[in-house]
Amino acid sequence: MIIGVPREIKNGEHRVSLIPTSVKSLISHGHTVYVQKDAGKCIGFEDQHYEDVGAKILDSLADVYSKSEIIVKVKEPLPEEYQYFKTGQTIITYFHLAVEPELLDVLLKKKITAIAYETIQKSDGTLPLLTPMSEIAGKMSIQIGARLLENTAGGQGILLGGVPGVLPAKVLVIGAGTVGINAAKVASGMGADVTILDILPSKLAVVENMFNGRVKTGISNDYNLRKFCKSAHLIIGAVLIPGLKAPKIISEEIVKTMRGGAVIVDVSIDQGGIVETIEQPTSIDNPYFVKHNVVHYGVPNVPSLVARTATVSLNNYTLPYVEKLADKGFIAAVKSTPELYKGVNTYQGKLTNSDVAKSLGLQFSELSMLIGF
Repeated sequence: MIIGVPREIKNGEHRVSLIPTSVKSLISHGHTVYVQKDAGKCIGFEDQHYEDVGAKILDSLADVYSKSEIIVKVKEPLPEEYQYFKTGQTIITYFHLAVEPELLDVLLKKKITAIAYETIQKSDGTLPLLTPMSEIAGKMSIQIGARLLENTAGGQGILLGGVPGVLPAKVLVIGAGTVGINAAKVASGMGADVTILDILPSKLAVVENMFNGRVKTGISNDYNLRKFCKSAHLIIGAVLIPGLKAPKIISEEIVKTMRGGAVIVDVSIDQGGIVETIEQPTSIDNPYFVKHNVVHYGVPNVPSLVARTATVSLNNYTLPYVEKLADKGFIAAVKSTPELYKGVNTYQGKLTNSDVAKSLGLQFSELSMLIGF
């Protein structure tokens, strides 16, 4: 199989989909790997490192797409890349198609086999390829929020953990999944006053046991959202419904009631975000804005801020799935790996993920009917 590794072109994106050791493993299985020039340079993976393990370096994005059967990426393809798609090609990456209708349309027209990291799901409901980036994003969200609470960013000038005689900041985490729990770990570790809201009491019970009372919990409903948002210094949006667009649960009306100089970091922005006043994602180059005297942060690729750590972590999880696809071929791989089956979003011009279809009001086709499974 011929595998291509393009250089990521999203604003501020420095991760690379395959590191040299992963490339070496794929080549040892008999596959050919093309890597775009300087794909990993920003995080210390030089072209020579890839050549040393047998990869072939190509100068352009167009070359990588034209020569490869499987494209392995980190973030969703941008409009500049659509022209390079080959009919019938397989692309595996984070797609977030529930909020990318234009990209979905191109994938369907080009009959691309699109495998989304974020919808690969095990039988127990866990998301093995989303978990490592969610851990990083959760931890980073508190570091980011702490900086934005400083006066220089428009924040109120609050030290997250306080000092003797001065109360710590109140941190509200909405969502008790991987992002939320990791955000709470860092925030509580810094001495903040932390509360997590979630719609599921079972998740809140896990939080109670994990933190032994150091983190308060509450049910996520309209009353509690209004109450806790009003008093919070920092809010972390950490809601995820796999494949679906995130619900807008923090309305503009709620934002207007918040403290002046408070901060919202919406990690859910990849799936559309939970904050009504963040109408479009921000970027690493222009990460935040102030509205109603509240600092809003909605960068969709937060893990790229620590791109070396994020890249190595992602490779630890993605490589086995890429190897299955390359070694067995698409049909045999998805038939033998149930979680990979769930990751398939488009195939042969058909939308095959019911949650994406629901979010966009489209029809979907069951993958099993298309591959004779």
